[in-house]
Amino acid sequence: MRFVVHEHHSTHLHYDFRLEIAGVLKSWAIPKGPSMKPSEKRLAIMVEDHPLEYGDFEGIIPQGYYGAGPVLIWDSGEFQAEGDPETALKNGKLSFSLNGKKLKGSFSLFLMRGRGSGNDWLLIKGKDSFVKKDWKMEEALTPAKKKKLTKKIPPCDTN
Repeated sequence: MRFVVHEHHSTHLHYDFRLEIAGVLKSWAIPKGPSMKPSEKRLAIMVEDHPLEYGDFEGIIPQGYYGAGPVLIWDSGEFQAEGDPETALKNGKLSFSLNGKKLKGSFSLFLMRGRGSGNDWLLIKGKDSFVKKDWKMEEALTPAKKKKLTKKIPPCDTN
Protein backbone atom coordinates (compact mmCIF):
# COMPACT_ATOMS: atom_id res chain seq x y z
CA MET A 1 0.00 0.00 0.00
CA ARG A 2 1.12 3.54 -0.50
CA PHE A 3 1.19 6.81 1.35
CA VAL A 4 1.50 10.39 0.19
CA VAL A 5 1.98 13.70 1.97
CA HIS A 6 0.73 16.76 0.12
CA GLU A 7 2.07 20.20 0.97
CA HIS A 8 -1.03 22.38 0.69
CA HIS A 9 -0.81 26.15 0.54
CA SER A 10 -4.47 27.08 1.04
CA THR A 11 -5.70 29.60 3.62
CA HIS A 12 -2.95 28.30 5.91
CA LEU A 13 -0.02 26.07 4.98
CA HIS A 14 -0.62 22.51 6.14
CA TYR A 15 0.31 18.99 5.13
CA ASP A 16 -2.25 16.39 4.04
CA PHE A 17 -1.15 12.95 5.23
CA ARG A 18 -2.77 10.12 3.27
CA LEU A 19 -2.65 6.35 3.74
CA GLU A 20 -4.06 3.82 1.27
CA ILE A 21 -6.60 1.79 3.27
CA ALA A 22 -9.64 -0.13 1.98
CA GLY A 23 -9.43 1.26 -1.55
CA VAL A 24 -9.28 4.95 -0.60
CA LEU A 25 -6.77 7.44 0.78
CA LYS A 26 -7.60 7.92 4.47
CA SER A 27 -6.58 11.52 5.10
CA TRP A 28 -5.46 13.78 7.93
CA ALA A 29 -4.57 17.49 7.82
CA ILE A 30 -1.39 18.13 9.83
CA PRO A 31 -0.90 21.87 10.49
CA LYS A 32 2.82 21.65 11.34
CA GLY A 33 3.59 18.68 9.10
CA PRO A 34 4.94 15.29 10.15
CA SER A 35 8.09 14.96 12.22
CA MET A 36 10.94 12.47 12.39
CA LYS A 37 11.39 13.25 16.12
CA PRO A 38 9.42 11.05 18.57
CA SER A 39 9.26 13.97 21.02
CA GLU A 40 7.21 16.06 18.55
CA LYS A 41 3.59 14.94 18.67
CA ARG A 42 1.72 16.35 15.68
CA LEU A 43 -1.97 17.18 15.63
CA ALA A 44 -3.57 15.29 12.73
CA ILE A 45 -7.18 16.18 11.95
CA MET A 46 -8.98 13.39 10.11
CA VAL A 47 -10.74 14.70 7.00
CA GLU A 48 -12.83 13.01 4.31
CA ASP A 49 -11.44 10.05 2.40
CA HIS A 50 -9.96 10.82 -1.01
CA PRO A 51 -9.94 8.64 -4.14
CA LEU A 52 -6.70 6.79 -4.85
CA GLU A 53 -6.00 8.92 -7.94
CA TYR A 54 -5.72 11.98 -5.69
CA GLY A 55 -2.38 10.56 -4.53
CA ASP A 56 -0.79 11.75 -7.77
CA PHE A 57 -2.38 15.21 -7.72
CA GLU A 58 -0.21 18.29 -7.99
CA GLY A 59 -1.43 21.65 -9.16
CA ILE A 60 -3.03 24.90 -8.16
CA ILE A 61 -6.64 24.50 -7.04
CA PRO A 62 -8.46 27.51 -8.56
CA GLN A 63 -10.11 30.22 -6.47
CA GLY A 64 -13.72 29.38 -5.76
CA TYR A 65 -12.94 25.73 -5.03
CA TYR A 66 -12.45 24.27 -1.57
CA GLY A 67 -8.75 24.27 -0.67
CA ALA A 68 -7.81 26.84 -3.33
CA GLY A 69 -4.05 27.22 -3.68
CA PRO A 70 -0.94 25.25 -4.63
CA VAL A 71 -0.72 21.54 -3.77
CA LEU A 72 2.35 19.42 -4.38
CA ILE A 73 3.65 16.06 -3.27
CA TRP A 74 5.99 16.59 -0.32
CA ASP A 75 6.72 12.88 0.17
CA SER A 76 5.41 9.50 -0.94
CA GLY A 77 6.27 5.85 -0.74
CA GLU A 78 5.21 2.53 0.73
CA PHE A 79 3.04 2.13 3.82
CA GLN A 80 2.76 -1.07 5.89
CA ALA A 81 0.22 -1.31 8.71
CA GLU A 82 0.72 -3.46 11.79
CA GLY A 83 -2.33 -5.72 11.69
CA ASP A 84 -5.63 -4.76 10.06
CA PRO A 85 -5.64 -0.99 9.50
CA GLU A 86 -9.44 -0.66 9.37
CA THR A 87 -9.84 -2.32 12.77
CA ALA A 88 -6.95 -0.27 14.17
CA LEU A 89 -8.60 2.99 13.05
CA LYS A 90 -11.91 1.95 14.63
CA ASN A 91 -10.02 1.20 17.86
CA GLY A 92 -8.26 4.59 17.79
CA LYS A 93 -4.64 3.45 17.33
CA LEU A 94 -2.96 2.69 14.04
CA SER A 95 0.72 1.71 14.04
CA PHE A 96 2.57 1.46 10.75
CA SER A 97 5.87 1.86 8.97
CA LEU A 98 6.66 4.23 6.12
CA ASN A 99 9.29 3.92 3.44
CA GLY A 100 9.33 7.27 1.69
CA LYS A 101 11.99 9.66 0.50
CA LYS A 102 11.71 11.78 3.69
CA LEU A 103 9.56 9.78 6.11
CA LYS A 104 10.91 6.39 7.14
CA GLY A 105 10.36 3.90 9.92
CA SER A 106 7.66 3.42 12.52
CA PHE A 107 4.81 5.82 13.24
CA SER A 108 1.51 5.72 15.10
CA LEU A 109 -1.74 7.62 14.88
CA PHE A 110 -3.65 7.91 18.17
CA LEU A 111 -7.23 9.14 18.40
CA MET A 112 -7.54 11.87 21.03
CA ARG A 113 -10.68 10.67 22.80
CA GLY A 114 -12.92 13.28 24.43
CA ARG A 115 -11.45 16.18 22.43
CA GLY A 116 -12.98 18.26 19.70
CA SER A 117 -15.14 16.67 17.05
CA GLY A 118 -13.74 13.16 17.41
CA ASN A 119 -11.47 13.71 14.39
CA ASP A 120 -8.40 14.86 16.33
CA TRP A 121 -5.51 12.39 16.23
CA LEU A 122 -1.82 12.59 17.11
CA LEU A 123 0.84 11.45 14.65
CA ILE A 124 3.93 10.29 16.54
CA LYS A 125 7.23 8.99 15.17
CA GLY A 126 8.36 5.72 16.75
CA LYS A 127 11.78 5.32 18.31
CA ASP A 128 13.85 3.49 15.72
CA SER A 129 17.03 3.84 13.65
CA PHE A 130 15.35 6.41 11.37
CA VAL A 131 14.84 9.08 14.07
CA LYS A 132 16.34 12.46 13.11
CA LYS A 133 17.11 14.56 16.17
CA ASP A 134 17.91 17.61 14.00
CA TRP A 135 14.64 17.32 12.00
CA LYS A 136 13.13 20.52 10.65
CA MET A 137 10.12 20.76 8.34
CA GLU A 138 11.14 22.24 5.03
CA GLU A 139 8.68 23.45 2.46
CA ALA A 140 8.97 21.83 -0.95
CA LEU A 141 7.27 24.68 -2.82
CA THR A 142 9.93 26.92 -4.33
CA PRO A 143 9.24 29.76 -6.77
CA ALA A 144 10.59 27.55 -9.58
CA LYS A 145 8.27 24.66 -8.65
CA LYS A 146 5.30 27.01 -8.34
CA LYS A 147 5.86 28.22 -11.92
CA LYS A 148 5.62 24.60 -13.14
CA LEU A 149 2.27 23.97 -11.43
CA THR A 150 -0.87 24.45 -13.50
CA LYS A 151 -4.41 25.25 -12.40
CA LYS A 152 -6.27 21.98 -11.95
CA ILE A 153 -9.45 20.81 -10.32
CA PRO A 154 -8.58 17.81 -8.11
CA PRO A 155 -10.19 14.40 -8.75
CA CYS A 156 -12.58 14.69 -5.79
CA ASP A 157 -15.46 16.91 -4.67
CA THR A 158 -14.01 20.32 -3.79
CA ASN A 159 -17.07 22.55 -4.26
